[in-house]
Amino acid sequence: MQPVKLWTKNFITLIATNGLLFASFHFLLPTLPMYAAGLGATGTQIGIISGIFGFSAIFIRLFTDTGVRALGKKKCLYAGLFLSILATCSYCVFNTINEIIFARIIHGLGFGLSTTFAAAIAADIIPAARRGEGIGYLGLGSTIAMALAPALGIALLVNLGTYALFPLSALMSLLAIFTAKLCVTKKNSPELPTPAFHSSIRNKIFERGTGIPAVLTICFGAAYGSVNTFIAMMAQEAGIAHAGLFFIIGTLFIFISRPFGGRLFDSKGAFAVVLPGGILFIIALCLIVTAKSLPVLLIASMFYGLGGGVLLPSLMTWMLNVVRADRRSAASATFYNMLDIGTSSGLLVLGSLAGTTGYIGMYKYIIGIMLCFIAFCLIQNFLKPRKNLNEAEEN
Repeated sequence: MQPVKLWTKNFITLIATNGLLFASFHFLLPTLPMYAAGLGATGTQIGIISGIFGFSAIFIRLFTDTGVRALGKKKCLYAGLFLSILATCSYCVFNTINEIIFARIIHGLGFGLSTTFAAAIAADIIPAARRGEGIGYLGLGSTIAMALAPALGIALLVNLGTYALFPLSALMSLLAIFTAKLCVTKKNSPELPTPAFHSSIRNKIFERGTGIPAVLTICFGAAYGSVNTFIAMMAQEAGIAHAGLFFIIGTLFIFISRPFGGRLFDSKGAFAVVLPGGILFIIALCLIVTAKSLPVLLIASMFYGLGGGVLLPSLMTWMLNVVRADRRSAASATFYNMLDIGTSSGLLVLGSLAGTTGYIGMYKYIIGIMLCFIAFCLIQNFLKPRKNLNEAEEN
C-alpha cells in the first residue's frame, strides 16, 4: 500500500502560519512587562497585563462554534490574526497602563482565535493515519518561535526601542495571513459544523468526550508553564549562570522528539506516548531540583525537551481524535483552554509557594503534579481501556 502523503503545500504553509503567529506572541512575552514597567506599572498591574491575555483567550474560545457557523474556520483564523495585528499596533500608540490592558485583552482574543483554528484546520488537512505525526510537525514552527523570538524581542527593545519591536511583531501576524491564504481547504471538508445546539458554558470550555486528555493537559500545563517561567529564578537561586542555554538545548531535543513521538502515537496509540513522555519530564524535574552546575541543568533540559516535545502534540492529537470531525474546532479550543487554565493556576499557586519554599523547593511540588499526571494516566489505562486512539473518527 502506498504511504499516505503528509508533506503537501497546504501542510507546509500551515506550519509557516503557526510559526509566524507564535513568533508574534513570543516577541512580546518577555518584553511587554518590561515596557509596562518603564511606564511606571506596579507589580500588580504587570501581573494583570500578563494574566488578562490568557483569560481573554479562554473567553473567545467559548464562541468557536458560533464563529465556525457564521464564518468558517479559515475566516475565523483571519479574524484572530487581524485582532492580533490591531492590538500589537495599539501598543505603539497607547502609553497608559489601562490602555495597554485593553490592548492586551484584544490581543488575547486574537491569539485565542488564531491558535484554535490553525490547529483545527491542520486536523482537517492532515491524513487521519498520520495525524499524531502531523500535529507534532505542526508545532515545529512554534518551537522555533519559542527558542528565538524572546531573545530577539529583548534585543530589539533594549537596542532599538518599541518602534522596532511592536511593528516587527505585527509584521509576523501579517505574514501569517498571507501564508494562511496559500493553504487551500476543500469546500466540502468538515468546515461547517452540524446545526447549532445550545450548551452550557462548561461544555463550551470543555468539549464532551475529551475528559481524560483534558485533565492530563491541565496537569501538564501547570508543570510546563512553571518550568518555562521560573527556571531562570531557580538557576539564580542555585548559583548557576547562563541558564538561558536551558531553552536552547531543550528546543533542540523538542525537534528530535517530534518525528518519532508522532509516529509512535499513530502506530501504538496515546498511552504509548503520553506515559513515557510524562516519565521523561519527571526525570527532567528531578535533575533540575538537584542541579548545582550548568552541565546538570543542561542534561535536565534534554529530558525536558524530549518529554515536553512528545506530550504537547500528543495531548492535542488525543483530543482531536476522540471527537467527530465537525467538533474538531471545539476540541482544539478545549486543548488550549485546559493548557491555559493549568498554566495560569500553576503560576499563581506555585509562584506563591516559591515565596516560602524558594524556587528549588517549589520544583518539588511540580514533581508532585507530574506524579499525579502519571498516576491518572495509569489508572485510566488499566481501569477504563479505550480503543486505539490512532484511529481517528471521520464521521
